Amino acid sequence: MNTNSDYTPSELMAVAGARELQDRQVVAVGLGLPVVASFLAKKTHAPNMTILFELGVIDPEPIHPGVGLADPRVWYRAKSLSSFVDILGTILHNNRVDVGFLGGLEVDQYGNLNTTLVGDPRGEFRHMIGSGGANDIASCAKRTIIIMRHEARKLKKTISFITSPGYLNGGASRAQTGLQGGPSRVITDKAILGFHPETKQMMLISIHPGNTLEDVLATMGFAPIVPSQVPTTEPPEKEQIRLIREVVDPLKMYMG
Repeated sequence: MNTNSDYTPSELMAVAGARELQDRQVVAVGLGLPVVASFLAKKTHAPNMTILFELGVIDPEPIHPGVGLADPRVWYRAKSLSSFVDILGTILHNNRVDVGFLGGLEVDQYGNLNTTLVGDPRGEFRHMIGSGGANDIASCAKRTIIIMRHEARKLKKTISFITSPGYLNGGASRAQTGLQGGPSRVITDKAILGFHPETKQMMLISIHPGNTLEDVLATMGFAPIVPSQVPTTEPPEKEQIRLIREVVDPLKMYMG
């Protein structure tokens, strides 16, 4: 039962992401809110979960939220300091990662994710951070979780570039193209979305407190599948909010 109504949309996103992770899973974590959600899960219901950072860090105990995953303060007491090759090759490409947890610039109705460039109606493009390990994670993890803001410019019918594959065009099988797993959840600041088991189109799972179905649909660039009954997302617990604010990200490096 929720015991605290004083939380931000970002905190609800982090809590919703943490709930998707289970104890003893191996989770490849991308930069941003996935970091907060993963460490929150590890400090609550999933103490034996293994966290991987693509640059070669396995199961750290950060003494500081850091300014990025390459900040050594985030590597403190890691079980291993290795390399990109070990994480993306030896572990990920050998089907040993249960969950890939990613952010992004844009996502389409089939869960294809863009972190490479964004375009505008004039045909101009702006290059961004690119893939890093996101393509490998989305291609090889047993399932993928995506977390991003709920805006029409981010939830688009056609994205500018496919950095990390989801369910492609919905018709092609990931297995036929040599890909494993696939996206299972898209967590936004208004809703939680999943994917239809047959068509692989994005579908509404729950709506966050304070939002309506109209709010959700009006800020999407495509129409998701909407079940006849859509529940309200469970709010965060008081202890989850305390951990985010006091332990996981006290300097608001990711939650600010």
